[in-house]
Amino acid sequence: MQYLLTGVSLSIFWLLLSGYYTQPLLLFFGVLSVGIAIYFNARIVSKYPLNSPKSLLRKLPVFAKWLIFEVIKANIAVVKNIWAPRSNPISPTMATLDMRQQSPLGQTIFANSITLTPGTVSFDVSDGKVRVHAIVEEAIIELQDGDMNQRVADLEEPDQ
Repeated sequence: MQYLLTGVSLSIFWLLLSGYYTQPLLLFFGVLSVGIAIYFNARIVSKYPLNSPKSLLRKLPVFAKWLIFEVIKANIAVVKNIWAPRSNPISPTMATLDMRQQSPLGQTIFANSITLTPGTVSFDVSDGKVRVHAIVEEAIIELQDGDMNQRVADLEEPDQ
């Protein structure tokens, strides 16, 4: 049932974005794309099952809003570094952060959240740690503060 719903959702999404409803070859490639996505989704879920998918899905919108706000703040900071380099100099820094997430999915969400935030890139995840490069030291300090780390770890916690 899960794969059927996924297939229908992806098909509707593809049709809405593509706008092609009558060209058989494009529809075939759309169906093929949906099938490949479902296949890889099934492989990922079988290897890394979610502890509490409903809890994660309930918490994700709040996290996404927070992350969008953080991306906007980081964009403004990067623009300041570009437009006013004398008053906002770059200070490239690398650091290794401990991850509070237990699952590979949680660790991936944390590393991707870092990379989505302008001015920071996570480039190595292993043994419960993530290596991060930032164009300013303040970004590393903010990551070490642990707010993003904790918010992603909270996504993994099942609802009580």
